[in-house]
Amino acid sequence: MPSKLPFHYTTPTGERFEVEFELHQDTVSAMRVSQLLERLMDTLDHEIGILGNTANGDVLQALTMALSLRAGMIHANPEVTGQLCKDLLDRALKSVDNSRRSHDLSGHA
Repeated sequence: MPSKLPFHYTTPTGERFEVEFELHQDTVSAMRVSQLLERLMDTLDHEIGILGNTANGDVLQALTMALSLRAGMIHANPEVTGQLCKDLLDRALKSVDNSRRSHDLSGHA
C-alpha cells in the first residue's frame, strides 16, 4: 500500500492544490480513498454553487458533523474511533499545509 496519495484539486475560483496526502498505515484502497475524495469535493462545489453564499465555517462544521456521524456508524469503542478521526484530520491538515498551491493570474496588461 502506498504511504502517500497524490491529489490535485482546483477550486471553483481557479486555485490549484497539489497535495501528497499521508495515508493511514491500515488504508485498504488508496484508489477508493481518492475516488471518494474527488466525489466529495465535486458534490460540495456543486451544492455550494446552487445554495449560493455559504460561509467557510458552516461548510467545515457540516463536514465535521458528517465525520462524526460516520465514526458513530462504526461498531467500535467511541474513544478509538474518535482518536482515529483526530489522527486522520491532523495528518490531512498537515498534508494540505505542505501542499503546492497556485493560481492563474488574471487581468489585462
